[in-house]
Amino acid sequence: MHIAEGFLPPAHAVAWGVASAPFVVHGARSLIREVREHPESTLLLGASGAFTFVLSALKLPSVTGSCSHPTGTGLGAILFRPPVMAVLGTITLLFQALLLAHGGLTTLGANVFSMAIAGPWAGYGVYRLLRRYDVPLMVAVFFGAFVADLATYCVTSVQLALAFPDPVSGFPGALGKFGSIFAVTQIPLAVSEGLLTVLVMRMLVQSSKGELTRLGVLVTSAAGRKTGDSAGAVAR
Repeated sequence: MHIAEGFLPPAHAVAWGVASAPFVVHGARSLIREVREHPESTLLLGASGAFTFVLSALKLPSVTGSCSHPTGTGLGAILFRPPVMAVLGTITLLFQALLLAHGGLTTLGANVFSMAIAGPWAGYGVYRLLRRYDVPLMVAVFFGAFVADLATYCVTSVQLALAFPDPVSGFPGALGKFGSIFAVTQIPLAVSEGLLTVLVMRMLVQSSKGELTRLGVLVTSAAGRKTGDSAGAVAR
């Protein structure tokens, strides 16, 4: 979903940068507060950023000017909330633009909005909704990561359709074309990312129960049992 350097018209590139800036600034404040109040979370923050960097670097050609790939933002959004993920995602996208020629500086704002803002918020919203209705942790994690990936692709489709409306059918026609082309590769990738995120979360449950409890991912019941951290969490 990284829109390539120079692919968007200048006005669109600026507009998406302006739209993304408040989220990144707010996220930076949240990240600073998290590190200041809980310095022990630094390692998990770094792991969340690395997870996003590695997965989103695995690009597959999808449509002229863009590509499909996992995003990895669902994990960080679930652990540290979407504002923090806006910063981690922005850092990831900046490094990839500078070091891997993946995305670009002129399209950074658009890529940040789709992958580091819209995706994490959508995925986290689904995750929280499912957990509110006592859906098992790992099921909620799967759908959170799945939706975070798909929401990114949907927003990217909107961005491209706004920039390049179809000559005959306009924005709706362009949105349908971009969306259908992306879907061929993105839906299987979203499923794969959901499963991988579940595997990572299961490992974290085994190795970092205390930290996950502090972050609210694991909840201690009145009987002293942590919900969602049993081996049968997915099957329940």
